[in-house]
Amino acid sequence: MPIPGNLLTTAMAVMPHKDVERALDQALSLDIPFWPQLPHYNYYEDMYVQASEHFPGIILDLENRTLRFSMDKFMAELEQTMLRFEDPEYFDISSIYSVVYPRFLALDLSDRPAIRGQLEGPVSFGLNVQDQDARPILFDDTVRPFMFEFMARRINVQLARLKRLNRNAFMFVDEPGLQFLFSAMAGYGDQAARGDMEVFFSMVDRPRGVHLCGNPDWDFLLALDLDVLSLDVYTNGEIFSSYASSISRFLERGGRLVWGIVPTNWEPFEKEDIETLDKRLKEIWGVLGKKGIDLDFLLSRSLLSPATCCLVNPDGETTVEKAFRVINRLSEKLRTEYRLP
Repeated sequence: MPIPGNLLTTAMAVMPHKDVERALDQALSLDIPFWPQLPHYNYYEDMYVQASEHFPGIILDLENRTLRFSMDKFMAELEQTMLRFEDPEYFDISSIYSVVYPRFLALDLSDRPAIRGQLEGPVSFGLNVQDQDARPILFDDTVRPFMFEFMARRINVQLARLKRLNRNAFMFVDEPGLQFLFSAMAGYGDQAARGDMEVFFSMVDRPRGVHLCGNPDWDFLLALDLDVLSLDVYTNGEIFSSYASSISRFLERGGRLVWGIVPTNWEPFEKEDIETLDKRLKEIWGVLGKKGIDLDFLLSRSLLSPATCCLVNPDGETTVEKAFRVINRLSEKLRTEYRLP
């Protein structure tokens, strides 16, 4: 398994910065760097907009910062899209849609334990993008299967490029919408959702995983064929730790967990310090230990990260940068304490 553990650090990609180099420097300050997504820089950098590049039927309004879908436009553009379906460049992220991605690809990152990329996942994309009738395209039986395959190809192309920089590259599929997936949404039942997600990940190259900050059906998510799961345990740790059996099976088959423990929102961040975060994390691990998960085994398959992204702090990027420094300090403290390599 190329994804390391031993409490090395990484983070979510969405950052509040407008200064490209400053954001990239922050990403590179972690053990496992990534290319930042900067929606305050321009609307192309929005995670949903980035995922929409070359998707047929998309109506992008940069001035009003809206992303919509037209079925008529989809049908008109589908044939041309299919003609490019074997073209990797067509599915990669262009310099128009990310100012940071090409700069990241130009770096020498071969000495890092791993590097990481990301793309918005099909469930969240399909819930967020609505058609001409204000209906999420996830519910459309014509669009949905195409969307899953389209996003899988985009993920695979990006992963292949990152692996040229570092053989241990892996991908996060960002899926905040998974927490709503099984909440009795009209037009998309539980069984269809489960089947679609299983088919989707069968099309996604390894190593692949999911990042989300919400509270989904953890049994379902941990049972998917993932290599890594990244979550907000600062908020959801108590609930997550109640799924010890599923967590144990996930780890036993080689999965890695990314423990999002440092809040990036200004108010909760100001209430915490290294000691309180250390205590909170160990309490979660203690619960899992009482349920039979060996701590040394768990740590060997664990990474650390900030708890969430945050774009709305009154101090702009300041608290987020502080959170990056804290996660590095917490990692150093714990790795020394547990004598991790």
